[in-house]
Formats: sequence, structure tokens, C-alpha cells
Amino acid sequence: MSLLWQTNRPQDVWHCISKISDEIWSQAIVKTLPSLGISGLDSENMLEMILGEGQFGADRYHLSFTKQVYYHVKPFFPQPLAWLLRRWYSNPQRRNFSLGWPAESRYMQFLQDTMRLVSLLSGINPVEYVNFWPKGQHSCLVLTHDVETAEGQKFIPVVADLEEKLGFRSSFNLIPERYSIDRGLVADLKNRGFEIGIHGLKHDGKLYLSQKTFHDRCVRINEYLQLHDAVGFRSPLTHRQPEWMQSLAIEYDSSFFDTDPFEPMPGGTMSLLPFFIGQFVELPYTLMQDYTLVSFLHETTPHIWLEKAHLIEQYQGMVLLNSHPDYLQHPPGMAVYTQFLTEMKQINKIYHDLPRVVARWWRYRAQIDENTDPGTYSIGQFFKD
Repeated sequence: MSLLWQTNRPQDVWHCISKISDEIWSQAIVKTLPSLGISGLDSENMLEMILGEGQFGADRYHLSFTKQVYYHVKPFFPQPLAWLLRRWYSNPQRRNFSLGWPAESRYMQFLQDTMRLVSLLSGINPVEYVNFWPKGQHSCLVLTHDVETAEGQKFIPVVADLEEKLGFRSSFNLIPERYSIDRGLVADLKNRGFEIGIHGLKHDGKLYLSQKTFHDRCVRINEYLQLHDAVGFRSPLTHRQPEWMQSLAIEYDSSFFDTDPFEPMPGGTMSLLPFFIGQFVELPYTLMQDYTLVSFLHETTPHIWLEKAHLIEQYQGMVLLNSHPDYLQHPPGMAVYTQFLTEMKQINKIYHDLPRVVARWWRYRAQIDENTDPGTYSIGQFFKD
């Protein structure tokens, strides 16, 4: 098993207060693994196959030659043609996709079933564990935005005003070498309680062209992270390579997702919870992106987002949305987003905070032990029946 994933075992996820041996956990994991229905899965490779997306093959983080050519010539395409080409290659990806979409709950159900069997084998019922979220909240909501163009940056204040009015805060991920970052806007957002993250360097599809290219650009990305006092990152186009990404000077990343057949690197970690990838916390997005909902599916309401949010709540998971001011500036997108926030505001017992705060909580939670101030976390109880 790669060291990148080793701190995400089911016993690490549940972080039980009740004392349960690793032997019991191992027995429970082996018995429940078949329910995932993933070929070649065993207790040794489980985390790399699921969180590391190994089930999608050895080339899962490699762009095909066709897609590499596409990113070389894309700057010369008018936007409508670029969208048409993206739809063209996304359709077969969706038809051949092995995960459920827009919802994939097998991994979360596996975690539940494993805990249930642990309770049975250990004779402990209920099993006490550290609640996933502060103050015993049932689920978590995180709002993020990738700002792809200068026009999108100009629309940020409108999005921020809407969120502030409804009691929400979000992060805005900026592209430092694609457009001139408005330093005054950045300062204003921070003063109002929003967060700034970095969204690659140029958004040209070439960040992961080679390991050398990535590391050369990573030096500059890290400089921009420091310049803007940013601790979060999302790769452009959700291209990703977790080994290389260890060079990023970040606390958290949000380039992965639970399930998505439409991305240039389709796949999914199947997780509705944060997890660790080596030195950083991963906050996977768990709702389909706004352009998929509005531009691909032509939805005019957020009902798909809301249905998925309800499912995530059942598993005490994290509802993480990535939307774009570039698309929200068009009335259909903004109408759907406004309705989504209005509906989410009505949900009780949901923990909402900035992504950096959620990532820090997840890291803190993993370190809780008998010496930790009990006032800083709450205890959950898992009943096997």
C-alpha cells in the first residue's frame, strides 16, 4: 500500500473511543470488502484502489495523446467549439463509467457495514467514536469557487454578497498567471471572512504534462500561495497526480472528487468524507460542478444537488460544491445557485465553514486522544442494530 493513503483505514476514519483491536478491524474489513464489487480488491490494496483511484488503471492520472493535443490547440478555439469538443469526449466516458453517478454510496456503506461488524465481533454496542464534525453536527457544507477568467473575477463581489446575505462563506481559487489578480478585491474578501486559494498557474492543461513541468511550475505556485497567504489548492481541470502534488506547500487540496465521469481525468475516490493524501488533507468535491448541472444537463433547479446533499447527510458526510463565477454570471447558473443556498440554509445540524477550517478540523480530529481537551470535540455512538 502506498504511504500516501495509509492513515485512512476504516479504523482511522471512525477514530473510536471504544478500545477495539486491529485484529477485529481486519476481520471485519475482509468480510465486508466484497460488498464494494471492485475487481482485484483486497485488504492490502483497498485504500489505493479506492481513494487512490487504482480501480481505473495504471494510466488513470495520465492524459491521452488526444487530450494533450487538445490542450495545445485549445487556445485557438472559440469557446463554443471548446465546449462542443468537451461534450464529445465526455459522452463515451459517461457511458463506460464504472461508478454510480451522480451518487456513489458503496464506500460509505462499506464503512458503515464494517463498523456494524466490528460492534458485533467485539461485543461493544454502541461503539463510541469521535464525531466527524464539531459539536455533533450531522454533516458538513463547504463552498468553493474556481475563478477561470478576468470576467469571472469581476463577478466575485456579486457571488460574495449573495453568500454573505444568506450567512455563508466560501473560498475563491484564483489563477495567478492567467489574469491580473485584483489585490484590493482579495483584501476585501479576506476582511469579510472569505478565503483565497490557488487554482494552478495558467489553466492551460499543461501543469501535469511531465513531472519536470509540474515541479518547475510548482515552485511558482508555492510562491503565489505564500504571497496570498493561501493554504488551499485545486488543480485546473481537476488534473491530478497525488505523488507529484506532495511538493505543493498546502494544507489541503480539492482536486479530487467522489465520482465524476465528465472530467478530463474521469474517476472518483468514492469518498464523501475528507481524507489524507500524504502531507495534505484532501477535500473532494461531492456535488457535480455547476457547468455540468446547468450547461451539460440543462437543469434549471438545484434538485440534483439537494438530493445528493440529503444522501450525504445520511452518511454524516461532506457536501462540497465547486462552482464558477464565470458561469454564475449568467442568469440560469445564478438562479440555480441562489436556490441551492436558500434551501441549504434551512437544514439544521449542518457544520459550515471555510475549507481551510474544515481541513484543520479533520487533521485535529485525527490527533485526538485521551489527553485531548474533551471540550474540543464530541462523542458519537454507533449502534449495530
